[in-house]
Amino acid sequence: MRPVNVIIDLNKPEGITSQQAVTKVKRILGAKKAGHAGTLDPLATGVLLVCLGEATKISRFLMDKNKEYRARMKLGERTDTLDAEGTVIETREVQDLSARDIEEAVREFTGSIVQKPPMYSAIKHKGTPLYALARKGLTVDRASRQVDIYAITVTGVDLPYIDLAISCSKGTYVRSLCDDLGARLGTLAHLTSLVRTGTGMFTLERAAGFDQLSSDVEKLSTCPFIYTVDDALAEFSEIYLNEDDYRKARNGVHINAENLRLSASHRFVRLKSPKGELFGIGRIEDTKIAIERILNLHPQ
Repeated sequence: MRPVNVIIDLNKPEGITSQQAVTKVKRILGAKKAGHAGTLDPLATGVLLVCLGEATKISRFLMDKNKEYRARMKLGERTDTLDAEGTVIETREVQDLSARDIEEAVREFTGSIVQKPPMYSAIKHKGTPLYALARKGLTVDRASRQVDIYAITVTGVDLPYIDLAISCSKGTYVRSLCDDLGARLGTLAHLTSLVRTGTGMFTLERAAGFDQLSSDVEKLSTCPFIYTVDDALAEFSEIYLNEDDYRKARNGVHINAENLRLSASHRFVRLKSPKGELFGIGRIEDTKIAIERILNLHPQ
């Protein structure tokens, strides 16, 4: 079987973890290596990028992309997980709220905001995931982090439920956002449903369900939910190297970038062989290009 070195825009169903989704894709396609770029909780559905084979080497670049979500929150109840999977631990009356009240509150969360990660999260404390500690009834201090909310729009109100469309930076916890928004509205809240509709260039409209996957690699190559590593990193400029620089780069040696036309905004570039084949990711360092990743996508 040919190596499977692609990124799949998967529409993760509700009720399974991101890792369970990856394992299922790996089994269907017969891939030896697989991983994902950005966790979705079991409650959440939508865009999950599954990286197979050599594509696992670029997962961190895909994680950095901005995210789009559709969320529904319920006012008046707070759960231990901040979402509908948890146990209700506190209730509070919901006052009459006008559409204007809600819109004004939501606007306050646009821009750079500070969040404290929830205890039920995969962030590690001294090597142990927070959720593992939370399941033991333990709570530890968590460092707050700054995230960016580029846009947040109220798309529906049917109290005690509020529907939101959110565009945000990586690392944003929508559960925490709903919790904070509930407090701003003078009550409590938790997330009841979440759909990731996009991450960078990858959209829910193009995402595939498990039933659309096939072990036939040739057939998959024409599907709209399949991306090559080159396609997935299209936002990075590409640099074609001569034979000498190509040999150096393949061996991890920095190459001179003084004669290359690079924008000051570029940090990473796609490195191409003299034949035009992608073989690595480079990192711009002043007048040098450091080798960030070597990709074995083409037989030597």
